[in-house]
Amino acid sequence: MGLLTVNNHVFAVLPLVPPSYLLLRLLLNYPQFSLTESISSQLVTYVALAILGFSLTNQLVPSIKAYTLKRGIRGKDLGKKGTSLGENPIPEALGIVPGTVFLICMILAQVLFASTNPEKLLDCNSALLAICFMLFLGFTDDVLEWPWRYKLILPTVASLPLLCCYKGSTSIVMPIQMRSLLMVDNEVTLLGHMLGYLITIDTETNGKVVNLGIWYLFYMGMLAVFSTNAINIYAGINGLEVGQAYVIACAVLVHNLYEIANHSENAENHLFSVMLMLPFCGVCLGLLKYNWCPASVFVGDTFCYFSGMTFAVVGILGHFSKTLLLFFVPQIINFLWSCPQLFRFVPCPRHRLPRFNGTHMIPSTFPCKPSEFRWIKQQGEATECPNMTVINLALQLLGPLTERDLCLVLLSFQALTCLGALICRHYLAGFFFEP
Repeated sequence: MGLLTVNNHVFAVLPLVPPSYLLLRLLLNYPQFSLTESISSQLVTYVALAILGFSLTNQLVPSIKAYTLKRGIRGKDLGKKGTSLGENPIPEALGIVPGTVFLICMILAQVLFASTNPEKLLDCNSALLAICFMLFLGFTDDVLEWPWRYKLILPTVASLPLLCCYKGSTSIVMPIQMRSLLMVDNEVTLLGHMLGYLITIDTETNGKVVNLGIWYLFYMGMLAVFSTNAINIYAGINGLEVGQAYVIACAVLVHNLYEIANHSENAENHLFSVMLMLPFCGVCLGLLKYNWCPASVFVGDTFCYFSGMTFAVVGILGHFSKTLLLFFVPQIINFLWSCPQLFRFVPCPRHRLPRFNGTHMIPSTFPCKPSEFRWIKQQGEATECPNMTVINLALQLLGPLTERDLCLVLLSFQALTCLGALICRHYLAGFFFEP
């Protein structure tokens, strides 16, 4: 019996409960919210698009997977090697279905934007262009298997339409504890003078505001590269890619709806983010049904790049790119822990996903000498080292788990870090910035 025996449908709905609760309170127009009729009607439309996205994805995946099998776009589940399930061919690149359905939903949303927010149409078109480009890259990668250098360069190119349309500030507010490093008693410090060659310190605010200029745009471009690849390397078991994207999307929705409810000065941009995140949640939920363990389809790089760029879009055009990174804590940890292998300081096999021992998942390994990499090994003289991913690390810490339980543990960790991110952003921020 698994560690987590609750019905899969309950786990699927849980991340959607907090944003649904906030959305319901907004639509019921509680006195403390007092939304305009325009915002209320837009929210209802986006909910309808989310339902449409879920329905179309749920219906199209079984049909499209037959075409991918016919064309030979298929693989075997290495996590079930040696079993009957491991020998069955499974269609790959099914991320093309939710990606295409999502684009359809966004095109329909433009009809509403054309009449209510015509000034945001440029943002909407640049978002669609970036997402469509990454969807195309992901699908061709699944078919042609691009080298890693293209996976780093092309997301940078895809982010250029977003950066060209970005009209927000390139200034940031410095934490209270760090302002004395730049200015003291209205005088710029030595460090402030040195940094002045790269950035602009607002002396009128005594170091409170710093304009990063082009460096802020560079940061947002790198955010697009990170978000598209972070989900891609934090994968390898059924349901994890779609599940983590779904949990992050629900957390982003909570952040957006909370800001709208509290009449944030950035409410219009948060509403733009809601427009993308609600249909995205819908298509993720429709796909998760087929990708959950045991998976009947693989989502491939198509979904990873599509979902990563969607998050980059809402972070950049929604003007909360710094907050967005708080929701990517597991992906950041996985990237940092993987760096020795990614940069070849430690041998990196092609597949680093956990190994199946016939009943449970155990950490996968690579061969080494007894004297090598002692800092990784659990036993100092071992001739094998565990691959450096958070998935394998979880198995090292918790012991062998079934694939379903392992996925639920990792998604629970994702949900907890997203909850912590929301607490940091909306409650603990007062310790570092003025309310």
